[in-house]
Amino acid sequence: MARYLDIHPDNPQPRLVTQVVQALRDDALIAYPTDSGYALGAQLGNRDGRDRILSIRGLDDRHHFTLMCRDFSQLGQFVHVDNSAFRAIKSATPGPYTFILPATGEVPKRLMHPKKRTVGVRIPDHTLVSAILEELGEPILTSTLILPGETEARTMGWEIKEELDHVVDVVIEGETTAEPTTVIDWSGSEPEVVRRGAGDAGRFEA
Repeated sequence: MARYLDIHPDNPQPRLVTQVVQALRDDALIAYPTDSGYALGAQLGNRDGRDRILSIRGLDDRHHFTLMCRDFSQLGQFVHVDNSAFRAIKSATPGPYTFILPATGEVPKRLMHPKKRTVGVRIPDHTLVSAILEELGEPILTSTLILPGETEARTMGWEIKEELDHVVDVVIEGETTAEPTTVIDWSGSEPEVVRRGAGDAGRFEA
C-alpha cells in the first residue's frame, strides 16, 4: 500500500520533503506532481524502479527517460550541451520543456536510448519538486504518468493513490497542470520539436 503525503505546494513542509528524499534513497517509486502533470520518479541507481516505470506505463526499452534536474549546472553534468544549444536551453529553463540530448558518462547506460545514447533532461518550475531535488542532490529518474490507453498525464493525487496503490510506494498530493512539456530533440545539429506542449515551441523553430 502506497504512503500518501499531502505536501503544501508553495511552502513544502521540510519533514515531508525529507521523507520523500529518504524514500527515493531507499529505492522507492514515487508518483509526484510537476509543473506539467504527475510523473513517476525513482533514484538514478534504482534498477527495479526503472523497470517498474516501464511496466506501469506499458513501455519498452526504447522509451526516452527524463532526468529531472535541480538547475542548469546539474543538467550539464548528465548531457552534452554544445554552444548552439547552450543559450537557448538556459534561457528556457526552468520551465515546461524537456530536451533530448547526448548523455554523458554520468548516465547509466540502461537509462539511455539504446541506439541514440540520448536521454531527456528538464528543469521544472515547481516549488515542491525543486525542494526535493535540492535535498536529494541528484536528478530524479522520471517519466510522465500516462497510463496505457490514455493520452494525458494524471493530475489528481488521490486518484493515483486509488488506482496505483499496490504498484507505487509513495503518492504525493500537490498542485499541477494537465498540459505536458514541449519536447525538443537537440541530439543533432538543429533542434527538432518532437511534442508541442505548455512551452513555446516557436522559440526553437527556424
